[in-house]
Amino acid sequence: MKRHMFSSFRSLRFVGAIGLFSLPVAALLNPAHAAENDQSFWPSGARPYIISPANGAVVSSPFTVVTGLKGLGIAPAGDDQPRTGHHHLLIDTPAPQGEALEESIPKDAHHVHLGGGQTQVDIKLPPGKHTLQLIMGDAGHVPHSHPLLSEPVTITVK
Repeated sequence: MKRHMFSSFRSLRFVGAIGLFSLPVAALLNPAHAAENDQSFWPSGARPYIISPANGAVVSSPFTVVTGLKGLGIAPAGDDQPRTGHHHLLIDTPAPQGEALEESIPKDAHHVHLGGGQTQVDIKLPPGKHTLQLIMGDAGHVPHSHPLLSEPVTITVK
């Protein structure tokens, strides 16, 4: 009887050790951990793009910017579903770099949030050349250290 109890105790210790080892491994494989790790926050191959206006287009203000997205779902701001984000339109401003990639994208005349999950937005700009570019943000408007950016589009507003 004592021998059986000792054997059961050893088995229990072994199972406990496996459980303790498995816990950190499971945490690393958890999709929520990807946001902390950040290198894999956005799915591989995902990219936003501007459907219209086309690069080099001449437009009248106001005009509609239509966006597209490959390899990622669109969700409104605050919706933290895995493999989703929402567009932010950068107007006449460079994409954030460095530490700014870990902060919420500002909301101003140069940073238009499509935080409702919309894929188009009406924009009013003064006459002249303008550059448009999309950057994806997560549920909290954060682009992360490996941002998803569209190709920039240069337009002329007449």
